[in-house]
Amino acid sequence: MKHNKNILPTKEFAIRQVRFTVIALSLIIFSVLIGTLGYEYYGGLSWIDSFYNASMILTGMGPVNPMVTSSAKLFASFYALFSGIVFLSTVAIFFSPIAHRLLHMLHVED
Repeated sequence: MKHNKNILPTKEFAIRQVRFTVIALSLIIFSVLIGTLGYEYYGGLSWIDSFYNASMILTGMGPVNPMVTSSAKLFASFYALFSGIVFLSTVAIFFSPIAHRLLHMLHVED
């Protein structure tokens, strides 16, 4: 890291943060879509119940409807694991420009 390089101006930082936020939101939307389709197909739930289950799992709140078939249980298990990774990745994507700016302001070495 070069200490003589100026910190990114606020306007450019805001643009960068918006870009990273759009990426994080896109990942969330894609993940909810996967969950909704999976719960509808494997769990035999209505679209609204599938969306509800996918949203609850993705946010870490837990399942709402019980899964009765083996394929539904397998999907729910893998979706829960996937959701944990997506949640952590989304947080990392969203906060990485902020962390980078903070480290740059503090001149922390690699």
